[in-house]
Amino acid sequence: MTVETGAGPRPAASREGGEPLLTAEGLTKHFPIKGGFLFGRRVGTVRAVDGIDLTVHEGESLGLVGESGCGKSTTGRLLARLLEPSGGRITYRGRDITHASRTQLAPIRTEIQMIFQDPYSSLNPRQTVGTIIGGPMEINGIDPPGGRERRVRELLETVGLGAEHYNRFPHEFSGGQRQRIGIARALALDPKLIVADEPVSALDVSIQAQVVNLLRRVRREMGIAFVFIAHDLAVVRHFSQRVAVMYLGRIVETGDRDSIYANPRHPYTHALLSAVPRVRPEDGGRTRIRLTGDVPSPVDPPSGCRFRTRCWKAQEVCAEREPPLARLDGNREGHLTACHFPEDGPPGPPRPPGGDGGDGGDGAGRVKRAESD
Repeated sequence: MTVETGAGPRPAASREGGEPLLTAEGLTKHFPIKGGFLFGRRVGTVRAVDGIDLTVHEGESLGLVGESGCGKSTTGRLLARLLEPSGGRITYRGRDITHASRTQLAPIRTEIQMIFQDPYSSLNPRQTVGTIIGGPMEINGIDPPGGRERRVRELLETVGLGAEHYNRFPHEFSGGQRQRIGIARALALDPKLIVADEPVSALDVSIQAQVVNLLRRVRREMGIAFVFIAHDLAVVRHFSQRVAVMYLGRIVETGDRDSIYANPRHPYTHALLSAVPRVRPEDGGRTRIRLTGDVPSPVDPPSGCRFRTRCWKAQEVCAEREPPLARLDGNREGHLTACHFPEDGPPGPPRPPGGDGGDGGDGAGRVKRAESD
């Protein structure tokens, strides 16, 4: 996969601490579990998102990464207000939209758009491409100069398709082309923020590169901010300027892209980065950190640090007290980590138990070292 290198400079608003475009404070989303034959009483709660803080500035790309099931997609839908939050606060351009009604959200819908993961199910098979892309303009009563059809044909060319595709149906396109149609639909209203929910995970590797490069060009030329959700850290590194690492409904590390990839401090981030393949032979080998055990259930997450049941550095305090997301000594400003015993240095093999920050043997079986990749 060939991807254009570099994500470009961070926007001035982000560098200078300007007014953020969107913020989330203590954001939560809990889904009830119902049981019983007659009344369907509540028997449990799925803590999909359990108190996270995020900030996105104008023109900035924020990568949200983590394993499947950690709450990334739910977070994206909360930020786009496709889901009602259970708690916390969402602010868009200084306006609280946490529990805004459908009428109150109407003027904001044009500014926050989604790109969905599955390009096959996100398009109506009974509608033509022209109707799919022009639909948002019709719903919002927008009549661009030259008419909607002209605008749709321009968008098709912007995303690398032809104006002649206007009257075709989704089944006539490949997966990568369908995703381009979804991107064109998201651009139809000139949004300020796009939440891209794993937009390339369902595509072939070569097509992934094309779509990522397209999104990079869109962000660079149109100044659109992105929340880029993915589990592929290699893709996130090329696209995002800041990265937030998520585990079991919580943010465990966040910071500038270069700082996260060069000096990750949370053990979970180390494990994720160790799985990223190195393309160039001169980069040398690397010890793969293989986490053992399953991800705990969000219905009953572990006490204290949620990663402790799979962490090779876990100690008693990790079960007793949840570590705050805070800046550590030696980290860049804005690089925050939630860990009682953070890693120090570039990604590498886990330290043996009993050493500095070790677990006295209690966590020795939680990590296996693989052969050098």
